[in-house]
Amino acid sequence: MVSFIFSLLARLPLGLLQRCGFIAGWLTYALSPTYRRRLRANLEQALGADTASKVWRQAVGETGKQALELPWVLLRPQHELFKKVVKVSGWEHVEAAEVRDGGIVFITPHLGCFEISAQFFSSHKPITVLYRAPKKAVLQPLINAGRSRGNMRLAPADTGGVRRLIKALRAREAVGMLPDQVPGGGEGAWLPFFGRPAYTMTLGARLTELPGVTTIFAWAERLPGGQGFHLHLRPPLQPLEGDTNARAAAINREMEAQIRENPAQYLWGYNRYKRPSGAPPAPTTRENQE
Repeated sequence: MVSFIFSLLARLPLGLLQRCGFIAGWLTYALSPTYRRRLRANLEQALGADTASKVWRQAVGETGKQALELPWVLLRPQHELFKKVVKVSGWEHVEAAEVRDGGIVFITPHLGCFEISAQFFSSHKPITVLYRAPKKAVLQPLINAGRSRGNMRLAPADTGGVRRLIKALRAREAVGMLPDQVPGGGEGAWLPFFGRPAYTMTLGARLTELPGVTTIFAWAERLPGGQGFHLHLRPPLQPLEGDTNARAAAINREMEAQIRENPAQYLWGYNRYKRPSGAPPAPTTRENQE
């Protein structure tokens, strides 16, 4: 049944799916008090009450669009996806990395249409993407099939997957990840994210330490009216330096800057500040500042 629904949704025009997603986003917001509280609290934590009051309504609709455009991105032929990336800013940073003949680490937060960024790059050269299995097991075959086609490869979030990522970078290929996902206990560190300790993935930071690797921050802005997407690419605003935790904290700051470019398209309803099983308690605000 799920496969049939995904296939049916993927056949619809992108603009229609996004309009339906806008409605679905508001239905979810209306029917889930927990989601409603989390979305508003995360927005206020990050942007302050005044800005959050101006953004939250649009954020509700944009989150719904992200959910319903997923079947379209995963199941449509790739050449149709590539046509929907109607503008690319910063491709010169990819070209410069290739001139240096090293691997590329693409860092993408849950911002805009994060699924299409790696899909688009795969039209150019191979990319290996870190993934976590979806909570609903029935979705895994569909999502895996959509993500592992053409020049896209998957690396599970385990020891074997980390080896795949390192192997790809040593082969001067690209890897991609969403480092604002909450990692499992023992796989991260408590680091500031919009001024509050968040259990943060350190894998991306470790990969940036490999010799010859270029780090590029990427996100695909969702354009209105089903027009498509604008892919933004840029190097870090500040050099990624220091030990692994210092680099991971710097990656958080870089993602904050990306999110502030278009805060309505960030996934504010995600439980970013939870404590995963096996992780130590979050530090107090004072400890975090020190």
